[in-house]
Amino acid sequence: MRARIYQPAKTAMSSGTAKTHHWVLEYAPASKREVDPLMGWTSSDDTQSQVRLQFDSKEAALDYAKEHNIEAIVQEPKKRKVNIRPGGYGDNFATNRRGTWTH
Repeated sequence: MRARIYQPAKTAMSSGTAKTHHWVLEYAPASKREVDPLMGWTSSDDTQSQVRLQFDSKEAALDYAKEHNIEAIVQEPKKRKVNIRPGGYGDNFATNRRGTWTH
C-alpha cells in the first residue's frame, strides 16, 4: 500500500489557519474510478481511498506507516509569510490617518 503524509493548507475562503496544525495520512487509490452506466455515479471498489488518518506530528504519522508496512511519501508544507499590520483592521478607521480615505 502507498500513502501520502501531508499537512493540510488553509482554506481559500478564510485567512485563519484552523485545521492546519495536524498531519494527515491519506492512502493512494489502488484502482481507478468508474462511472456507473445506470445512475452516472462515480464509484470505486477501493475502500482504502476513503480513509484519512490525522496525527499530531509528522513523526507520529511516519511511525504509524512504518508499523503497518505502508510505503509513505511525505510532502512538506509550504509555509507562508505572516502578514500582520501593526494597527490591524482598526487602522482602516483611524482618525490620525496619513493617507487619503479611499473607500
